[in-house]
Amino acid sequence: MKLAVIISPNWGDYADKYLRECLLGLKKQSNQNFDIFLVDNGSTDESFESFRQLAINIWGEGWSKRLRFLSSSDNLGFAGGNNLALKIILNEDYEYAVLFNMDGYPAVDCLEQLVKLAIEHPQAGAVQARIMLTPDKHLVNSLGNVTHFLGFGYCNGYRQTWQVADIDKYDELQIAYPSGAAVLLKISALRAIGLFDEEYWMYNEDQDLGWRLWLNGWQVLLSSQAVFYHHYEFSRSIVKFYWMDRNRLISIFKHYSLLTLLLVLPAVLVIELAMLFSASKGGWLKEKLKVWYYFLAPSTWKYLIKARQESISLRKVNDKKIIKLFSARLDYQEVASPALSLANVFLTGYFWLIKFFIR
Repeated sequence: MKLAVIISPNWGDYADKYLRECLLGLKKQSNQNFDIFLVDNGSTDESFESFRQLAINIWGEGWSKRLRFLSSSDNLGFAGGNNLALKIILNEDYEYAVLFNMDGYPAVDCLEQLVKLAIEHPQAGAVQARIMLTPDKHLVNSLGNVTHFLGFGYCNGYRQTWQVADIDKYDELQIAYPSGAAVLLKISALRAIGLFDEEYWMYNEDQDLGWRLWLNGWQVLLSSQAVFYHHYEFSRSIVKFYWMDRNRLISIFKHYSLLTLLLVLPAVLVIELAMLFSASKGGWLKEKLKVWYYFLAPSTWKYLIKARQESISLRKVNDKKIIKLFSARLDYQEVASPALSLANVFLTGYFWLIKFFIR
């Protein structure tokens, strides 16, 4: 049984900037039992050939049989681009699929450590690497990702200083969901819960996958000894806001039980009104209204009803257990403000109250 390594979908000139470093990192891996799937999103004949040749030149002609190239004329986003490869992998003789963002590279034993932890924990459906920033390699990008009870997602430990003593503290840590930037996914788990939900397109699709794994009785773990270095920059792009805000609402409507959904809705409404006020002051009101418009469309509710039924069919674990992995606080370092601090006081109190009633 082999590993399948997927370099996250290329779009535009992304490969020109980052692919060499990522593939060279794979050539140095202590575990070499893998094939590589490279996906070109929004591809043309010219861009695909350039992308393919770039990868072969880096990896070398002698290794070309281990490189498998996929292309889509449409930009399918992170979810759809990865699914192109995952659909093939599920029908072949692979035990794990490992996603690596193209704008990063693995430490020499990253794959070995990810597989080691997956073997030691048969119920682990996903194992995330410890993702560090680069060039600031002493700073954390993600020690697993956090789900806020209102659906917001963020990196645990972002820009904290990593010390050797932290390995024991964080190794085998149960996390709400894995970052798609560097994660091992067990093929048997994907067969049980399905692939990325392509409705998300980009952002929170890894949150949705992690939520489904927990609902179905799998675990999601962090391997602090498997290291991936990531060229990550926090961006407050208005375009990204739309996808993140829309998709976090999709997640809570999909996966909470009816009782839990009713318990969190008052807080959802309060935060929505607060965000509407902030949007009107901050110049992104149009994007916030666009999120609301999405949920008014009949096609959205048709999708949500079906997605919710699928989530219910997966459920083996109740919300009371899963909610223990969630947070009451929003810890976004780059958007810290007095308003956020006040919101966290309200949200922490509200979450403490409703936890007594969640089943």
